[in-house]
Amino acid sequence: MSKIVVKIGSNVLTRPDGKPNITNMSALVDQVAHLYAKGHKIVLVSSGAVACGKSDVFVKKDLNPVESRQLYSAVGQIRLINLYAQFFNAYGIVAGQILTQKENFSSREAYLNQRGCMMTMLENGVIPIVNENDTVSLTELMFTDNDELSGLIAAMIDADVLIILSNIDGIFSGHPDDPGASLIPSISPEADLSQFIKVTKSKHGRGGMLTKYNIASKLAAEGVKVIIAKGDRRNVLVDLIEHPEDVPHTAFIPAVEGLSTVKRWIAHSGSFSKGRIFINKKASEVLLSDNIVSLLPIGAIGIEGEWEEGDIVSIYDEEKDKCIAIGKANLSSLEAGESLGKHGKKPLVHYDYLYIV
Repeated sequence: MSKIVVKIGSNVLTRPDGKPNITNMSALVDQVAHLYAKGHKIVLVSSGAVACGKSDVFVKKDLNPVESRQLYSAVGQIRLINLYAQFFNAYGIVAGQILTQKENFSSREAYLNQRGCMMTMLENGVIPIVNENDTVSLTELMFTDNDELSGLIAAMIDADVLIILSNIDGIFSGHPDDPGASLIPSISPEADLSQFIKVTKSKHGRGGMLTKYNIASKLAAEGVKVIIAKGDRRNVLVDLIEHPEDVPHTAFIPAVEGLSTVKRWIAHSGSFSKGRIFINKKASEVLLSDNIVSLLPIGAIGIEGEWEEGDIVSIYDEEKDKCIAIGKANLSSLEAGESLGKHGKKPLVHYDYLYIV
């Protein structure tokens, strides 16, 4: 049986009037319970806290965007998780809550602690329900949206498939409202269809289809299958797993040779980078070749930022405008600065912890 991450978007769980869509939530829990009974291990990445909060709170004064998000999510998350618990209890299934934020993915130790918690829950038959902790995650500390979070979770638990439930059937060959546009049923790892993606955001979500496409493409290249489908279609989850030919969707075909768990973490850690290492043209060519090589100080020409050994760093070309790799630093920024351009020194980033962008 497989490990499945299901991301349920705001538009699936929110009615047009902004209140929570209990009907859709209940139907999706029914389907998750069916898959659970078949032996699948499932993680839900669920939006909807803000919608739940808005339906319960009467605001006495105008709030700025930060205040409103904190208030509604703080109140709404309790209602959201209680609804899930109620629906899953009807099937004798225990659900558990995981609230996370970007910094929990920035260090390997925090990452492994979070992964360990989630894997323990799955091994003991508990369904993790994950959401961003909106009460403390603000501006640059926020995930782009729960699409990004679901991609990180799928990579973290070594999922077999990530299902992103949206308000449309998948990726189209044009704007979905264009009568001439057609649904693209599958996308190979080497394909680039970004020109087909609309950049507008949905009414209740922070992200959009471009974010979904980018996350899906990246995960597929790492060996994880990703499916985008319409979340309010009848029996959509069960059909996608058991009868995929019966439901419209776009599937991102995973690469045959996936990445290790460590490299998946690094691949998704670019936004957590503590600093930059700039390398010369020859070093860039070596890194981008098919050779298995570490980044040595002899090819480095400069650094930017401060970091400790084990932190994530970005590696740029000598023009300083193109990131070509991400890695876990093998030296602190102080040690890296002292070894720039020298032979016989420890690698700045070892190959086992180096991901070529």
